[in-house]
Amino acid sequence: MLFGSIPPALYNLSSMAIFSVTENQLHGNLPVDLGITFPNIVKFYVVGNRFTGPIPTSLSNASKLEWLELSSNQFTGQIPMNLGRLEGLRWLNLENNTLGSGEVEDMGFLSSLTNCSLLERLSVCSNRLIGALPTSIANLSTNLQQLCLGMNQISGSIPSGIGNLFNLILLYMSDNFMAGMIPEGIGKMGKLQLLALGRNNFSKEFPSFIGNNTQLFVLDLVMNNFEGSIPSTLENCRFLSKLYLSYNNLNGYLHKRIFNITSLQILDLEANSLVGSLPMEVGNLKGLRILDISENKLFGEIPRSLDNCFSLENLHIEGNFFRGTFPSLSSLKGMLQMDICRNNFSREILEYIENFSYLEYLNLSYNDFEGEVPQEGIFKNASAVSVIGNKKLCGGSPALLLPACPSQDSKKQKRRVSRRRMIAIIISSVICSVLLLSLLFYYYIRKSKKKHPEPHLAMNPLEEQLLQISYGDLSRATEGFSQANLIGVGSYGSFYKGSLDRIGKIVAVKVLNLERRGASKSFVAECRALRNIRHRNLLKIHTVCSSIDSKGDDFKALVFDYMANGNLEQWLHVSRDEQYQSKNLTLIQRLNIAVDVASALNYLHNSCEKSIVHCDLKPSNILLDDDMNAHIGDFGLARFLSEATGNCSQNHTNSPGIKGTIGYLAPEYGMGGKVSTFGDIYSYGILLLEMFTGKKPTDEIFNGSLSLHQFAKLALPERVMEIVDQRLLSVEAEAVNERQTPINA
Repeated sequence: MLFGSIPPALYNLSSMAIFSVTENQLHGNLPVDLGITFPNIVKFYVVGNRFTGPIPTSLSNASKLEWLELSSNQFTGQIPMNLGRLEGLRWLNLENNTLGSGEVEDMGFLSSLTNCSLLERLSVCSNRLIGALPTSIANLSTNLQQLCLGMNQISGSIPSGIGNLFNLILLYMSDNFMAGMIPEGIGKMGKLQLLALGRNNFSKEFPSFIGNNTQLFVLDLVMNNFEGSIPSTLENCRFLSKLYLSYNNLNGYLHKRIFNITSLQILDLEANSLVGSLPMEVGNLKGLRILDISENKLFGEIPRSLDNCFSLENLHIEGNFFRGTFPSLSSLKGMLQMDICRNNFSREILEYIENFSYLEYLNLSYNDFEGEVPQEGIFKNASAVSVIGNKKLCGGSPALLLPACPSQDSKKQKRRVSRRRMIAIIISSVICSVLLLSLLFYYYIRKSKKKHPEPHLAMNPLEEQLLQISYGDLSRATEGFSQANLIGVGSYGSFYKGSLDRIGKIVAVKVLNLERRGASKSFVAECRALRNIRHRNLLKIHTVCSSIDSKGDDFKALVFDYMANGNLEQWLHVSRDEQYQSKNLTLIQRLNIAVDVASALNYLHNSCEKSIVHCDLKPSNILLDDDMNAHIGDFGLARFLSEATGNCSQNHTNSPGIKGTIGYLAPEYGMGGKVSTFGDIYSYGILLLEMFTGKKPTDEIFNGSLSLHQFAKLALPERVMEIVDQRLLSVEAEAVNERQTPINA
């Protein structure tokens, strides 16, 4: 161990190539002319001393310098802006100092370093650097493998071009004041093994593209403002060992695919808003050491498969809604901490916990445990155990201040009293139930005789609406949602043909793709819109299903009448579907469809309690039944308007975020205009033009200033026959020929 300062004469050895005084107690300033007196220096190490003062700007003159290690000292001031002159620099480590001027220009040195094309490691962690990252960070050496900027006061966002650093193995930016979204370029870093962005202010949805970083070993995003669910794409990170996502705003279910990452050793999801149960697949994590899912909204029972996590040392599930009997975890011999407080666990405390010889902390408080507290193992140390808030516990160590447990005789007496009370309650309940059912049956018979003399009457619409149906019913109806029954794919889900025995009809089942952003809102909007509307030209809904599928994922579906003739788009543009190539719509059929759609729109706009704007009227949302009657479907974007005022233009609501289909969407919506019934009328006009011209509003000929509307307007009135759908003309010509044939005969 060396003490004191370095003799000045030592700095005059101009032939010095390697200078190393690491891990000593040396102090003082580096000479201001260091880069001049050491012109041949290649490696300069002063790690782990007590050097102070600024980093000499003259270092840029040491043109042969490759390794500069100044970490773990007390250097102050700005990082020199001329280090980029060291073109051979490979290693620059300035971490654990007090560098920084306290001004916004602190990060400007990064722009200079873009000249160091051989740079492999750059670390300025744990300093006092202030300011935003320059966009030039994207131009750093593509040889860069480690970039450490954490524990400073860096603000702003991560420049989008950071994906250019495709050879990065370590990216550490935790403990700053950075904000905004994580750029997708990070997903292009195929060699990245450590990504640490914790304790910042990053926001928006959890970046699903991180699943592209398949070599990832550590992912730290704690204490940010991420929203949405944890994406199943993380399953692709097969080498992930440590996953830190605590203290965010994550919600949704715990996807069981996350538990297929068998390399996980630490899973920290504390303090989010996750819901659902802990999947039984947690037992796949044989090497898991820390599981922290505390302070969420999880419920259900703890799966017994948790006992397969043989390496588990820390279990934190406090602050949830778990219930039932806590399972036996007797295989987890290495447990150090177990906190299951503030849940709804019941029954007795399992005695196997006494055998956890390494257990240091046990918190069972605020549950519904009952019976006698064990007295061996950790239960001997009252300071390491908490059982408060369990009113039915007794006995245990005197230091726990619990009441004594009742004797065996009093237990038997209580059990007899409880049995008698239980028998009385059961008998009373049965008698009340029989009386109630009898009254209901009597009322039903009288009502049926009055109103329904016919013995076989169809189920009324309200009963159909309340039809309870499960995921299993729909799976059986569609033969497991087989491809053979797939009849279409929409913006937010897929449509399957199925036979629903419970209503004895062929139906169409719309299964929402909940991974698609906006699908859940679409489901709610469609349910809300269809709840109280009835019209012969609106697609009839039988029921909805909001449940869990066979994989444990969230499942939402709507069940409609099956439309045997598909949708209008399949008839107008036959190249899309060979099934309809031999069919064509006559003029009368097209007119009837137009009338049907107009009738449905009139009902939605003028006959509902609150006017409804469909917002996505187009041919693919016009369904055709066996008799070619039209029905409007897909109310996923529908909007309710305020009470009618008599003037259609006043029936409106704000339209930020409105989505529709390009070509059919009213132009004012694209300019931030308000939603109104006029928007549907515009879409209806485009629909009419498409029906009679056979051209889509998005056809290639419509670009620049020419639209379908202008195309039709230019042809009026003399050139109408030039723009009419040629298939319509051929159908009408055939019909005329058929009528004339008998006359000629």
